[in-house]
Amino acid sequence: MPKRPFDKSKLPSRHVTEGPERAPHRSYYYAMGMTEAEIHQPLVGVATCWNEAAPCNISLSRQAQAAKGGVKEAHGSPREFTTITVTDGIAMGHEGMRSSLASREAIADTVELTMRGHCYDALVGLAGCDKSLPGMMMAMVRLNVPSVFVYGGSILPGKAPNLEEIPEDFRTRDLTVQDMFEAVGRNQNGSLSDKALEMLERVACPSAGACGGQFTANTMACVSEAIGLALMNSSGMPAPYESRDQYAEASGHAVMNLLEKNIRARDIVTRKSLENAARVVACTGGSTNAGLHLPAIAHEAGIDFFLEDVCDIFRETPYFVDLKPGGQYVAKDLYDSGGIPVVMKELRKAGLIHEGCITVSGRSIGEELAMIEREADGKVIYPIDTPLTKTGGVVGLKGNLSPEGAIAKVAGMTPQEQVFSGPALVFECEEDAFEAVKQRSYNEGDVIVIRNEGPAGGPGMREMLATTAALSGQGMGKKVALITDGRFSGATRGFCVGHVGPEAALGGPIALLKDGDRITIDAVKGEINVDLSAEELAQRRADWSGPRETIYASGALWKYAKLVGPTYQGAVTHPGGGAEKHDYMDL
Repeated sequence: MPKRPFDKSKLPSRHVTEGPERAPHRSYYYAMGMTEAEIHQPLVGVATCWNEAAPCNISLSRQAQAAKGGVKEAHGSPREFTTITVTDGIAMGHEGMRSSLASREAIADTVELTMRGHCYDALVGLAGCDKSLPGMMMAMVRLNVPSVFVYGGSILPGKAPNLEEIPEDFRTRDLTVQDMFEAVGRNQNGSLSDKALEMLERVACPSAGACGGQFTANTMACVSEAIGLALMNSSGMPAPYESRDQYAEASGHAVMNLLEKNIRARDIVTRKSLENAARVVACTGGSTNAGLHLPAIAHEAGIDFFLEDVCDIFRETPYFVDLKPGGQYVAKDLYDSGGIPVVMKELRKAGLIHEGCITVSGRSIGEELAMIEREADGKVIYPIDTPLTKTGGVVGLKGNLSPEGAIAKVAGMTPQEQVFSGPALVFECEEDAFEAVKQRSYNEGDVIVIRNEGPAGGPGMREMLATTAALSGQGMGKKVALITDGRFSGATRGFCVGHVGPEAALGGPIALLKDGDRITIDAVKGEINVDLSAEELAQRRADWSGPRETIYASGALWKYAKLVGPTYQGAVTHPGGGAEKHDYMDL
């Protein structure tokens, strides 16, 4: 590859490599084995979320080496560093989940601080688990450097052994971690033996990679392509495939091309590219967490793109990609069917894609899609003119119970199943609700309310997969509804409403509910209401004793609770790009 001319006098790394006064700094680089030529090339941060916490992240270190190779071939000097992750599959269902959403901010903060402290000129970011994807993309947009995102890839589907102890429905489908959470519910109600549960846990997750359905990790991986921060089709290939390294290497080449052309993250992440990303979430039946992460990414660019804006796009976008948890297939199947490029090609046929948005390849979305020859297979990816449903798999809700909005995944639900009315059964935290579900201390037709689980009140806005999966495992997933000011896993099934705002800790209407209050959820109309007059709600607010006290009185979660903003704005912790008075690249 021919050497490119880079003017270091205009790049951040000049502060640590150029001029006589930087001799001490250069001595450090020589200490690490860098050559004189490498020191004076652009310095490219290669950030990974590698750790041994979970399979989502375990292959990132290998892929980072390939990305570094691509940077080197394009005459840049890669500098690898790592940041944290909190993996939801491990953190789910206990106090550890409070750390999950806060970790998104920590990831963005630590990548920002590392880049700033060492004056790196560009960024290749590799991530594998739910919050690490938006966290890494938030850092890219916050810094506004030439940036390329690389997803670590999904896990391979699990297969149950063909043994009598295991129920037939488990033997005949691809398994994901979602099935294990539901298996716990089956075990609790006596329809799955301890021996079968033990067999299933050994085969459900057979490889490295993130959860296999269209849960949060794969949803945000699809977003990375649709928004333009990742190379087209790079998100689909499963993690164990060695050929993923080719995408990582190409990403290293791409970031050097962006640096040469001075194409920065905010040139790519615009209002229109955010709308493209929301379209892809909707048509794939993606995670409700996208309603939290897209506003947070927009916030870093100084763009107001809130939950309601996301949900407006969800409402007017057909759902035509049949993925778990609402559908049948897993991420590998989507990849085998042509991946996100084919999905976006279908959206383009209906005029639902902004084709002029630039991507990290340097080409526009329209130019990228013009090169895609494959068509929808009619099995995993349906033609957009014959969708699974005419509106998106995720919908927004508003009403007197959630004035700031809420969100629900309805992929795989019929219009009749999207309307639910019943008496409230109120719990003050997830543990209490899970125990009640475990003991079957609820009735068919109840609306289970879990409050005090919002970003500030939790603190940490926990996901409720353990509770919802137990309900599904008991065969009650469609016979009760569940609402919370917390979140739901992307793997959640059933009629579950999250992000109810304002949250209980801030005195939102969810804080004022009592057992027996009649709640109506209408996902067709986009409404969520409690059958109480404005006068009754006002009286209850006057009688309200204030937020529940938490045990988190210091440390990172205390700090997060003090700083975090409203859920509908993305639950962010700083003023964002709109308040910034400098550009890192130009300091």
